[in-house]
Amino acid sequence: MDTYAVIGLGTFGSAVAAELMNSGCEVLAIDHNEEKVQRIADSVTDAVVADARDESVLRSLEIVHYDCCVVCIGEDVAASILVTLTLKEMGVKRVVCKACDEIHKKALLKVGAERAVIPEKEMAGRFAQSLVCPSVVDYFELSDEYAIMERRAPDAWEGKSLRQLNIRAKYGVSVIAFRRAGRLVVAPHPDDLIQAGDMLVLLGQSDDLSHLEKL
Repeated sequence: MDTYAVIGLGTFGSAVAAELMNSGCEVLAIDHNEEKVQRIADSVTDAVVADARDESVLRSLEIVHYDCCVVCIGEDVAASILVTLTLKEMGVKRVVCKACDEIHKKALLKVGAERAVIPEKEMAGRFAQSLVCPSVVDYFELSDEYAIMERRAPDAWEGKSLRQLNIRAKYGVSVIAFRRAGRLVVAPHPDDLIQAGDMLVLLGQSDDLSHLEKL
């Protein structure tokens, strides 16, 4: 079972903690605000009132043994950076952070965060994609150049194999998985046939994915 520590229980942090728990993970939720901790206590494995800026507190919680720490202190930029730096210096394997803007994001990455996200920006991007292309059900930017897109398979692809479609050569993107009848198939075989209703998970440069949206 994967283990997560979520630090900062605002709207975003609480939602992340609850979703991780629903996904079968073990979740420790931390915040200095007792009311926020009490509100989520029944939805996670453990919830504690603590000041994550204090390294001794983090050590007492044995935070270094968790697979990933999610720092969701979005409002207090200094505290967010300090906690992230402390976690990395302690030897936490993976630290993922919420950032409030690009400058904050760069600072978090600079002090060691493996990933920093700006939730509002990512949600805006996904929403815009869904408006422009209704066949796209999810869109996630990996970097300024690359993204992952999940979309319904074009009607013209039905009944054809991945080898026949030669998607990588024609469109510059890779099919890394597909969903069929609620089942996720990872690293599909080139001879797998596309069926009606298949949802394709595609990896590629953002420009190439944009061209593919028009199919």
